[in-house]
Amino acid sequence: MKCDKRYMLLYAVTDRAWTGEQTLCEQVEAALKGGVTCVQLREKEMDETAFLQEAKDICALCHRYGVPFIVNDNVDVAIACQADGIHVGQEDMAAGEVRRRVGDAMLLGVSVHTVEEARRAVRNGADYLGLGAVFPTSTKTDVDQMTNETLRAICDAVDVPVVAIGGINRGNLLKLSGSGVDGVALVSAIFSAEDIEDTCRKLRLLAEGMVRA
Repeated sequence: MKCDKRYMLLYAVTDRAWTGEQTLCEQVEAALKGGVTCVQLREKEMDETAFLQEAKDICALCHRYGVPFIVNDNVDVAIACQADGIHVGQEDMAAGEVRRRVGDAMLLGVSVHTVEEARRAVRNGADYLGLGAVFPTSTKTDVDQMTNETLRAICDAVDVPVVAIGGINRGNLLKLSGSGVDGVALVSAIFSAEDIEDTCRKLRLLAEGMVRA
C-alpha cells in the first residue's frame, strides 16, 4: 500500500479518555463521517485480546469509509487485524525491525523529532513521518516542542509524506501553513469535541486551506 500524502490531511489518533455516552467505535465513525483521512488506534493500557478485537472492529469500520487504519506501536495486533499500517515512536521497536516483521505491503509511520531521526527512519523503511510536538500538548508530556525551523528542515530533508502532531486545534492549525507538512494529526481536538462529526468537518476545511497556503 503506497502512502498517499492525502492520507495525512486530517489524521485522527484515538484516545478513550473522552469515551462516555459513545463507544470509541461510535466516536471513530463520527470522525469518519466528518472527513478524517486516516485513523490511528492508540491503546497503551488495554490487554492484548481486547485490543485485537477493537482493532478488528475499527479496521472494518475504516475500510467501509475507504480510510486507512493504523495501529500504534503493537506490531502483533497490526498483523493480526490486517491493518493498513503500523506507527512507532523512537522508544518503540526500531523501524527497520518493524519493516522486517510487517513486510512491504503495510504502511510504516515513524515519529521523529530531528532531521537525523527523519533520514534514518526513511532509510529503514518509513512510508511517512509524524513530526512533533509542534505546539504544547498534554497528551505527550515527554516530548519537547519542535521549533518551526526544525519542522521545515525535516520537511525539506525527506521525500515521504509528513504529518504534524501535538497540541493542534482549530485555533492554531493555520499557523502550520507554509511549513511543508502534508496534514495534521489530532487527538483531543477531535475526540473531546461535543460534536465530533461537525468538528471534523470544520477541521478538514482548515487543513485543506493549510496545505494550499
